[in-house]
Amino acid sequence: MSILQHRPRLAGPDDVPGIAAVLNRWIDETTWMPRSMPPSDIEDIIRTALPDRIIWVLGDPIEAYLSLDPKVSKIGALYCSRTGDGCGKALIDRAKEGRDFLWLHTNVPNLGAQRFYRREGFEPVGGEIMPDPPETIPEIRMEWHR
Repeated sequence: MSILQHRPRLAGPDDVPGIAAVLNRWIDETTWMPRSMPPSDIEDIIRTALPDRIIWVLGDPIEAYLSLDPKVSKIGALYCSRTGDGCGKALIDRAKEGRDFLWLHTNVPNLGAQRFYRREGFEPVGGEIMPDPPETIPEIRMEWHR
């Protein structure tokens, strides 16, 4: 059964290790992204954020996730184990449901993500932004309006 035959589901505490594994794999496989913290710290950050975020996941084991801060309509994370199979679109579509506005930051060197977000209706606003430490890769803000 294809992963896309399933609707994104809300994550719970038991999903934290799988979510962290997706992000840690992406960091390890992305040559321009330096690792700023150990994998266990990323799992701790996700676990701490879970009560204040809406996190949707796809797959069992988890292959993709999106984290949304509903208070400010910010997508804080969207990571997929594979690109081009529709997981990111399914998660973005779920995040757009019932909303008129979303925003996010994406890394300047991540041109593939920028192309994806543009296809999904996000537009860059402003110039480059330096991220909060310990991150060091410049970012751009992108917004989606219904």
